[in-house]
Amino acid sequence: MPSPWGSRPVPRHTAERGSVTAEFATVVPAVLLVLACCLGAVQVVGQQVRLTDAAAGAARSLARGDSTDRAAGLVDRAVPGTSLTSERRGEFVCVRLSVPSAFSPFAAFGLTLTAGSCALAGGL
Repeated sequence: MPSPWGSRPVPRHTAERGSVTAEFATVVPAVLLVLACCLGAVQVVGQQVRLTDAAAGAARSLARGDSTDRAAGLVDRAVPGTSLTSERRGEFVCVRLSVPSAFSPFAAFGLTLTAGSCALAGGL
């Protein structure tokens, strides 16, 4: 029996064929980009924690009277590529560390991590 609209109706499942594949192909890159950014953020947070710990260790080392080279060596082993600056503030020895982000996309945007710590000079 012919259709009242003059042509044969297209079944619904045939008209939507491939739409799920197209939607999936559109969503997958976005999901992967978000996942990569999340993993990069976790990496940067881990680097910040290591940098903070290295700053505390370097401040304690300098407060005990170790050389700046020794403290810089300790810091470089913990977080490679770190620059160290130290200063005396009264009875305290303070250290400031900075390093570019280890996650390349964040480093490309100029993300630099910094950490500082102070220790009582002559302390254990």
